[in-house]
Amino acid sequence: MLEFLISNIGTIVVLIVLLAVVGLIIFKMKKDKKQGKSSCGCKCSACPNSQYCHGTVQKQ
Repeated sequence: MLEFLISNIGTIVVLIVLLAVVGLIIFKMKKDKKQGKSSCGCKCSACPNSQYCHGTVQKQ
């Protein structure tokens, strides 16, 4: 078991770093979603799908 860890330490470290980055991205996305922030980065007034993004139906 120790030989496996020693021979693959680079791969294991990269895997741990990637998992941490993905975890932080998911955490940030959930946090932004709870705060009502949009992930598209544009203004909702010009977006034809803004009613679906924020869950409020705009009357036309």
